[in-house]
Amino acid sequence: MTQRSLEELLQTVNPVELLRNSQEGAYVYPVVPTEFSNWKAEQVAWATTAVLFDQSHHMANLYIKGPDALKLISHLGINTFKNFPLNMAKQFVPVTYDGHVIGDGILFHLEENEYEFVGRVPTVNWVQFHAETGDWDVELVRDDRSPSRPMGQAVTRTQYRFQIQGPNASKVIEKLNGGPIADIKFFRTDFINIKGRKVHALRHGMSGQPGLEVWGPYEEYLEIREAILEAGEEFGITPVGSRAYASNTLESGWIPSPLPAIYTGEKLKAYREWLPSQGYEGFAGTLGGSFVSSNIEDYYLTPYELGYGHMVKFDHDFIGADALKKIDAAAQRKKVTLAWNADDVARIFASLVDTGNRGYQFFEVPTANYGSSNYDAVLDSSGATVGLSMFSGYSANERRALSLATIDNTIEIGTEVTVIWGEPGGGSSKTSVEPHDQIPMRAIVSPVPYSVDARTGYHAGWRTAGARP
Repeated sequence: MTQRSLEELLQTVNPVELLRNSQEGAYVYPVVPTEFSNWKAEQVAWATTAVLFDQSHHMANLYIKGPDALKLISHLGINTFKNFPLNMAKQFVPVTYDGHVIGDGILFHLEENEYEFVGRVPTVNWVQFHAETGDWDVELVRDDRSPSRPMGQAVTRTQYRFQIQGPNASKVIEKLNGGPIADIKFFRTDFINIKGRKVHALRHGMSGQPGLEVWGPYEEYLEIREAILEAGEEFGITPVGSRAYASNTLESGWIPSPLPAIYTGEKLKAYREWLPSQGYEGFAGTLGGSFVSSNIEDYYLTPYELGYGHMVKFDHDFIGADALKKIDAAAQRKKVTLAWNADDVARIFASLVDTGNRGYQFFEVPTANYGSSNYDAVLDSSGATVGLSMFSGYSANERRALSLATIDNTIEIGTEVTVIWGEPGGGSSKTSVEPHDQIPMRAIVSPVPYSVDARTGYHAGWRTAGARP
């Protein structure tokens, strides 16, 4: 029996209701154990010693090869590709015809006419659709992320992917390599030696600290992982579990999962007809938070609102270029960090033992999100909605509850705003939501990245350049 399309499904239900009441649950970082020590120690390690992030399972890989590979990529991305030589990576950001973000991820230029995209499924779907339906001379190989719940079944991927990050990362890497490595520039790739193997390496910094991302054939997963931990033992390396992993972005400032803006518009109808109803966009991409609108377009975001404005380059023709040219970039909302009031956060936890009331939506630590895409209303002193808080959690390094948000650009750093925590009406029917009351949370508008190390030492242009004062 042929599965119906997303477009067919949307003829029967409002997409907001569909996603707010999905039964898929919160976004899962699969396969990697939840904790190796404890999540607080793992957070502290990326700021004080070194950590091993295992990125082998939660992202999809798309391999793009052929004479038209770069033309296809350039047609879809807001980025310029005039400076994309071999052994370089870019954050790749596609938008719709109306200029709204679909997703993002990292694009690697591996060989001549050969690229690899690594990221969440919505962007992979978008690229694959255009490759299959357009007149492009390309070949695709898709390696989907590991199952959220493998249920005891064997899991395999095309590649392992690790990151070695933290103040001691360079010492770990030099020991692995048997000596100093080549001077790899930021977002450039080269090779290092690990146990006699030639391993791909990208200069990167997920936690706002320096380090490398390394990858290779999945068959070598255990061998490479054990070698990294052995070399890093004297430098205090700590493997990071899936529980702490996602929270690193609170300190470094990347908003990982905006809702893909594909649910409306006649130009996107063919795409929705191509997408399955039970894929990410129709089932797994759950929507959570206190901001509720019956119009799904109120959840769409431009590159400027997510801090990607500096990446928009009109030196090439791409889908969405005409729409973005009409936008007043200076008037768009800006990306910030919100530092939550400690007393207000304590009230959430105190409600766990309040037997006289049903309590507040639980603030899970270190990552408090309860949907794949999270939208909490941010209010000013008059009670007007002035932004959206989109990724919430706790940093043991900063000793604070934090969230990443996009807010009106007239609001200055240091201003107190209010985040509404919890969903209206006692909560939606998502499996990740328990019956609860809403609570206002005071928060201070703060820089992004919030981490001083990330703000002062991280390479300008990826997570820092999009933040406006």
